[in-house]
Amino acid sequence: MPIRRYGGTIRLVTSAEELEQAIPVIRGERVVGLDSETKPMFKKGQDHLPCLVQIATASVVYLFQLNRMEFSGALTEVLEDPGIIKTGVGLAHDFSSLMRVFPFEPQNIVDLSPVAKRQGFKQTGVRNLAAQLLGFRVPKGASTSNWASPRLTQKQIVYAATDAWVCRELFLRFQKLGFLDREGRPLPRKTA
Repeated sequence: MPIRRYGGTIRLVTSAEELEQAIPVIRGERVVGLDSETKPMFKKGQDHLPCLVQIATASVVYLFQLNRMEFSGALTEVLEDPGIIKTGVGLAHDFSSLMRVFPFEPQNIVDLSPVAKRQGFKQTGVRNLAAQLLGFRVPKGASTSNWASPRLTQKQIVYAATDAWVCRELFLRFQKLGFLDREGRPLPRKTA
């Protein structure tokens, strides 16, 4: 199976001006892919806060380094917007971690993992679902890199953008297959 990485526009949001440009684009979307990255834990008992939030639109993936500037107001606005479907895999974990950084009440969330389980998939991680439903492999290489670094490498940037993009693509594929309705609500299990 071929390996795919996100090949579109990626914007690392690093200034108030870039943030002001990103939020209207995100708010203009019906559905966005969402993911977060946390510095990996190599010792038992370590606990790290999320360092990066990725939001994929139809045309661009935005990366927000949480230790770089204050994003809580803008991200809260997006996460609480009932007019935008936020989709991903394992979002409960992402949200519980993010809520330790800033408080928010997530609205219109579609976690694809339980939807996939309901449709009979045994393995419901991003990589397995991409292989089964999109026909490509997603590389995992940068997953254990230091996401708290002030300067992300190009490999990290593409990896992070790919994860959010794949979540959005999976949501659209789930709709096409009849797993979700237009609003992102799960539909009954498809039978062969």
